[in-house]
Amino acid sequence: MMKTNSVRTLDIEAKYKQDFRRTILIVDDEPVNLRLLGNILKEEYDIAYAQTGEEAIEEIKNQKEFLSLVLLDLYMPQGNGYTVLDTVMGSEELSHIPVIVFTAEKMAEVESLKRGAVDFLHKPYDRPEVIKARVRRAIELSIGRNIINTTGVDKLTGLMTREYFLQYANEYDKFHPEQEVDAVVLNVSKFHLINELYGRRFGDKVLCAIADGARSVARACGGVACRSGADSFYLYIEHQTDYDFLQKSLTNRLYEFMETQDARLRIGIYPDLYHSANIQQRFDRALHASNSISRNANATTVAIYNNEMYEKEVFEAKLLGDIEKALSEKQFKVVFQPQYDISGEEPRLCSAEVLARWKHPEFGFVRPDFFIPLFEENGRVKELDRYVWMEAARQVRRWRDMYGVTIPVSINVSRVDIFDPDLLEYLKYVVSENGLETDDIRLEITETAYTDSVSTVLDVVMSLRNEGFKVEMDDFGKGYSSLNMLTSLPIDALKLDMAFINGIARNNKEMGMVEFILEIARFLKVPVIAEGVETSEQYLLLKNAGCDIIQGYYFSKPVMPAEFGQLIEKNIGQFKRETASGREKTDE
Repeated sequence: MMKTNSVRTLDIEAKYKQDFRRTILIVDDEPVNLRLLGNILKEEYDIAYAQTGEEAIEEIKNQKEFLSLVLLDLYMPQGNGYTVLDTVMGSEELSHIPVIVFTAEKMAEVESLKRGAVDFLHKPYDRPEVIKARVRRAIELSIGRNIINTTGVDKLTGLMTREYFLQYANEYDKFHPEQEVDAVVLNVSKFHLINELYGRRFGDKVLCAIADGARSVARACGGVACRSGADSFYLYIEHQTDYDFLQKSLTNRLYEFMETQDARLRIGIYPDLYHSANIQQRFDRALHASNSISRNANATTVAIYNNEMYEKEVFEAKLLGDIEKALSEKQFKVVFQPQYDISGEEPRLCSAEVLARWKHPEFGFVRPDFFIPLFEENGRVKELDRYVWMEAARQVRRWRDMYGVTIPVSINVSRVDIFDPDLLEYLKYVVSENGLETDDIRLEITETAYTDSVSTVLDVVMSLRNEGFKVEMDDFGKGYSSLNMLTSLPIDALKLDMAFINGIARNNKEMGMVEFILEIARFLKVPVIAEGVETSEQYLLLKNAGCDIIQGYYFSKPVMPAEFGQLIEKNIGQFKRETASGREKTDE
């Protein structure tokens, strides 16, 4: 006889009830009441029993991880129900357990609810269906509340999470439509330095101190606070006519905790007196105000969102929306700033830095120090960089075809590019597509990129140099590289931040710093490039101090390819002599 396999259907509801069967504690000094309620509920729940207040408290403490509900008689010997209720609600470890009380007194119902009970059952008891429904509903509400508390609280600071905070703010607006409000964004500038210099544990303590300040200020101003990101906080408060209290309170809390001045607070505020924008827009605008404050400010600063910021925000949105069209229509022009080797008797053209210019059809020329940071902040700079790299490589190839010499150029590599896994392959493609060598395209990476993510940047730079690319540290002196770190960085040149050059004079501190950096570079055996050189005095000071290469308006502003070609023509003899000399050394 052939056996057949019977197919058993999985009962999802039955499995859920089995896997998540919950425990209820029934507390009553009358054995009859214990049995009665136990019989009604035992099919759906595991039941525990206690006959006195003392027993109940001990049982609750022992099973606090497993209890889903307590059914509590109010009147018992050895500790009445109110004592049990107060003990549960007054304990941080126990207050998550919902309590339903048994009572026949109306006043007892009110008092029980005031003390934290979630519901009550009448004596004599209601029908079993009513009891089951009340118990089930109390447990469901408790589970929902606990989930909200878990997901709605930031574990480190105890503040609301961003999502829960925004939901709370929306609900607040519904019930307070006439209330004038302020959206506040608190940002800790350069917080990564705290973690790097003092360790993450200390950094967490700083964040908790700032969070305490934000909580206190929010409460004092009739509002709430949350942690929005790694080092930023939101406050939603009643509108203030003066923000001195806000600024001083937050600043004092930070500086009471830490003596270091490495971190700065930036506070952005969007006052919305008429609820003219939704919650997300308000905090976006407050963040915009916060970001308008320089990261290098010497003290905590408050910025209030205004019409000028609004117009700037609209302008930025327009530029971001136009980038694809601008690339396809070649609105971006590539220009070249000549670099001169000044190590010999006479300065000689040796290379160029590649820069981007944007002629917008509606706005005309847009300043690069405006649109490049904007694209970096919004992740769109990668598209612009790749366009500039390819256009620059094509131009280097055209010059070589026209003049028979190759002019190496330096291109900017942003922090966004560094984290692009295809960076190396794309740069190799740019070089090979134009028949160039990796040595013809030099890569400028800012010093701040090294200090933001040291290990990642070092790995990327090593891979680039292993393929033959030369890497220059741009804006050196603007960031926070330690001397110890500098000795281990894989770089081929240091490029001095122009802020050093602007203030140099014979024997002053700025010049002393430049000479110190030049000495370090000689020790590391890497050349130094100075940018922003504008006067003969600056040129002579740098030359006498041993600077290798300079660029700036003293020699030339950034120029279009045709104009740079004219400079090549003037120096063609020099380039051909160098090329011939290079061949002789290779033959040897």
